[in-house]
Amino acid sequence: MQVEVNPNEDTEWNDILRKHGVIPEKPQDPEPLIQEALVEAERKAYANRLEDKDLDELDELEDDEDDEFLEQYRQKRLAELSTIQQTSLYNQVYPLQKVDYGREVTETSNKAFVLVHLTSSSSASVESRILSELWRQLASKYGDIKFCEIRGNMCIEGYPDRNTPTILVYKDGEIRRQLITLKELRGPRTKIEDIERMLLDLGALKESDVRLKKRSDSSDDDRPSNKPQVDDDDDDWD
Repeated sequence: MQVEVNPNEDTEWNDILRKHGVIPEKPQDPEPLIQEALVEAERKAYANRLEDKDLDELDELEDDEDDEFLEQYRQKRLAELSTIQQTSLYNQVYPLQKVDYGREVTETSNKAFVLVHLTSSSSASVESRILSELWRQLASKYGDIKFCEIRGNMCIEGYPDRNTPTILVYKDGEIRRQLITLKELRGPRTKIEDIERMLLDLGALKESDVRLKKRSDSSDDDRPSNKPQVDDDDDDWD
């Protein structure tokens, strides 16, 4: 007569069977591991509760936080600001010529992120005009990232205007991201925050970057201008 055994039961007989490999070991109860992970996550969240605070926000917490703990974060923010100032080498949009592309883009990307805007050959492209304005704002805000522009058909022979604006993101000599038009962002409604989010995803910016918090509360200030920029050196493209 064969006796049915429930391998999940905690019995002395099952312990003997498990010991001799007759039935498998009882699966480990996941609840203690889950509880431990939740406790650890809560501990880390509390320990890092000031990671996204800028200097002004830290000052507002003087009555709520330990002075020594706050000072550590103040010094950390000051060090970050110092690093930003030291690495802000660009702070403008660089017009490119095809002959200089390798040096100005590919080689420079070994030292910093380089973003290239392949512009439309026509001023009728709303998205290209919008991106040119965003490029100007971003370049002045993030001087450690190099922002460049070149007409698409001057960079790549026969490059169609329908593919503009095109964004190429370079780092360490390679293209890390490529966007054909702004449809992957918000089209003609694309704002600085959309580009910043892409830069965060790529690692060009960090969540704790103090510059990310310096955004205007007014939607009018964030709205890119549709007015085309006039390039005094436009004849140089030809």
